[in-house]
Amino acid sequence: MSDILLIHDPNLNLLGTREPGIYGACTLEEINHAAVEQCAAAGARLDTLQSNSEAELVDRVQQAGTDGTRFIVINPAAFTHTSVALRDAFAAVGLPFIEVHLSNVHAREAFRHQSFFSDLAQAVICGLGPRGYRTALEAALEQLGFGNNSN
Repeated sequence: MSDILLIHDPNLNLLGTREPGIYGACTLEEINHAAVEQCAAAGARLDTLQSNSEAELVDRVQQAGTDGTRFIVINPAAFTHTSVALRDAFAAVGLPFIEVHLSNVHAREAFRHQSFFSDLAQAVICGLGPRGYRTALEAALEQLGFGNNSN
């Protein structure tokens, strides 16, 4: 059981080597390590998941609705623009969540400007690179009532 679930969607397992000019040189392992430390310092439990499988992600969001998870931070990646199924899972469980994107999706191709999640999300953070995750987790920790989380 976790207080916060951090989800990384398709191709984010390639961070650090995939188009570093767009996504940076930070790896997914580095992002997760920093997130775990940030949450632990605040006294919160964090679970992470990266998957290229839409079905696995839908299943995990549904599970979060019943396993005690209190907040989700998600980078929906390519599923931002394509996954009605994942959007429906978020709508069904009703958990608060923040949508994060490493790049500024609004400064990229037009198809990236549409998100199936933004209207359900408490906030959308884009263009801050890995700092976007830290900012989202800080907001989640504050909302959940955890101590000093200004990491």
